[in-house]
Amino acid sequence: MLDESLLDAPEALARADARGLLRGAAEAGARIRTAARHAAEAGIGDLKPDGRPRAVLVAGPGAAGSCTADLLGALSGGNCPVSLIAPTGVAPAPGALRWTLPGWAGPLDLLVIATPDGTEPGLPRLVEQAYRRGCAIVAVAPDRSPLTGAVAQARGLMVPLATAPNASAPYATGGYSTDPYARGAHPLDADEAEDAARAEGALGEAPAPYGTPSVPQPVEPPGTAPDEMTGPALPGTLWALLTPLLLLVDRIGLVSAPPAALQQVADRLDQVAERCGPAIATYTNPAKTLAAELAGALPLLWTEGPVAAAAGRRFAGLLAALAGRPALVAELPGALAAHGALLSGAFAGGADPDDFFRDRVEEPEALRARIVLFHDEPVGPVSAVPTARELALSHDTPFSELEPAGGSPLESAAELLAITDFAAVYLALASADGT
Repeated sequence: MLDESLLDAPEALARADARGLLRGAAEAGARIRTAARHAAEAGIGDLKPDGRPRAVLVAGPGAAGSCTADLLGALSGGNCPVSLIAPTGVAPAPGALRWTLPGWAGPLDLLVIATPDGTEPGLPRLVEQAYRRGCAIVAVAPDRSPLTGAVAQARGLMVPLATAPNASAPYATGGYSTDPYARGAHPLDADEAEDAARAEGALGEAPAPYGTPSVPQPVEPPGTAPDEMTGPALPGTLWALLTPLLLLVDRIGLVSAPPAALQQVADRLDQVAERCGPAIATYTNPAKTLAAELAGALPLLWTEGPVAAAAGRRFAGLLAALAGRPALVAELPGALAAHGALLSGAFAGGADPDDFFRDRVEEPEALRARIVLFHDEPVGPVSAVPTARELALSHDTPFSELEPAGGSPLESAAELLAITDFAAVYLALASADGT
């Protein structure tokens, strides 16, 4: 059950947002700019690769690995295989996770590690495996984490994870950071101050004076749920991990993502944050509107195009992890057959009209299917989107549609991810059951 009145109460949303999820979503553009600076300082722009790798292998905990691999694969357009090395272990905790290189990996392959933690014992072991096999190694992880030394010993490239403008620590395992060199414990430089002002403007807050140190914020210890160390890559964190890797794959010719293009992506994320911020009313806010539409619904996320498919899978993961809501994802045109029975069965929108005698207090409203259409390009003559619309209308099934404004595939991905990030957060914060 959704408390829709909370959506249009910015101060109440701020009080409910104990984890700072809205701030994380608003700071996504800032994370890209900071991450791009870190990547330049690490020397990614100076790389002179001999050619494309045979394969790109991506490893990381939770959605840090899976979403990174999914998006890199979608954006590469099949120029090079991008494979996820899925972790194994007895529990979804950093200390329990293990990664193993596939048997065929060797000197022609590139290993990419993306983690917001860096304390996982299994990742240095993976680096050691890759070094013995002769793989090239690149990692994005918090500065001075245990992974840093392992990558240096293996002669790999290490890029420090970009923290938010107001973040308190490069990495932490719980409590408050006591590191005097942590970002945020010193006056912000001009770029960081501008990024912080943008984010606070999107949140409807007055920006702090230039150079004001941020107040350290508590960092959740691993093992809490949801926890981005092993669960979802929370809004903002995904772009901090992805940006250096986009600059890397641009250098090796897999994806067109030069620094100028990433600046445009950061600007697009800032624009979405302004449209979807908590101070913007629901009727003009696409993220709040989507959250309200999905209340009490079983979302059927139908996607067309590789970028939209990756965005749909991430949205389903966030809905489950943040809002405790199930969602089903399928790509068009196969989704029409895969989910067709859901439109005429117990979840059908027009089936079993609401019982007049149902107790509105004791008996919850039945869950009904709602289609959310994602497409990363305008609908063309060979698109299955018109058929999907007709199918929804013929079964009295409500549907929402997300189509990004014009731009590169990278900008389309950014807009779809940003709107759905905000929507998942609003659905989580406004859920009356406290999920």
